[in-house]
Amino acid sequence: MQGLKRRVVYVTMFELIAVGLTSSLLIFGGHDVSHAGVAAVASSLIAVVWNFAFNAMFEAWEARQATRGRSWKRRAAHAIGFEGGLVLALVPLFAWWLGITLWEALVLDIGLLLFFMVYTYIFSLAFDRVFGLPASAQG
Repeated sequence: MQGLKRRVVYVTMFELIAVGLTSSLLIFGGHDVSHAGVAAVASSLIAVVWNFAFNAMFEAWEARQATRGRSWKRRAAHAIGFEGGLVLALVPLFAWWLGITLWEALVLDIGLLLFFMVYTYIFSLAFDRVFGLPASAQG
């Protein structure tokens, strides 16, 4: 599976799981159920747009590399880049919607970031094992 179809399947699966995990983590962290659910869905929608943009840029960069395949270093760079971009959008959103300070939102987002960096790495590894590597990473 390649191209747009691959991206749609990847993002859909990733975000469906992410909404459930994010809602649960926010509720566990003491936030109201309705606020946690809306925050999770909103962050998921932002993540979907960012996911498409970031993965397109990453795969364009990856296709120009002499070394093919996805080493742990390349997977780690992918996870860090993706999650780092989300921090810029989600901290203000969480502060506003959850009624917390920017500092509290940053701390919350760092916790989610650490969790989701691991989740992104594991999900991407599993996805590539099930569906194969994208053309940009094939030898």
